[in-house]
Amino acid sequence: MATDDAWSATVEKKSRGLLDGSNLYRRLRVRRDDGRPMTVRVGREVWDDVSVGDRLVKAAGEPPRRA
Repeated sequence: MATDDAWSATVEKKSRGLLDGSNLYRRLRVRRDDGRPMTVRVGREVWDDVSVGDRLVKAAGEPPRRA
């Protein structure tokens, strides 16, 4: 997905893991308003701020944030 895409979605699942053995990756599985599922990698601030069921919005050229 391009970084200039804009979308809004609902958080369905939170996950994190050491995929490469040294860096912790935080991911959210979300369902976009058009019904498509998507996995989004987010930073610690967003990870700590959202829960399952929360809304996320992403403006073109910006990182996702809680709505």
